[in-house]
Amino acid sequence: MLPVCRLEDLPEGESLRIDLEPPIAVFHSDGELYAIDDTCTHQDASLSEGWLEGCLIECPLHAASFDLRTGKPACLPARRAVRTHPVSVHDGTVWVHVAAEETEQAGRGTAA
Repeated sequence: MLPVCRLEDLPEGESLRIDLEPPIAVFHSDGELYAIDDTCTHQDASLSEGWLEGCLIECPLHAASFDLRTGKPACLPARRAVRTHPVSVHDGTVWVHVAAEETEQAGRGTAA
């Protein structure tokens, strides 16, 4: 588990990038918290810099969208899912449970 920030430091509709390898983006949308790998699978772009609408994040580079709940692409040009990570809040602190690499490999076979 990785502590990210205090819940009040991640307002509704905002995102936060965690500089890991690979980077992870945490989103607060529609009262829920989501975490995904921060790099678009279509081309190297930071999803945390994209446009957030409900459970979808749109890549700022070529407008590929991903479902924050599943990591699956919602439209082209992306064809591969991004890895998702469980998020929890304990005593007001947001925690990301970083998924294992095997999860990423399994998600690569998923296309929309």
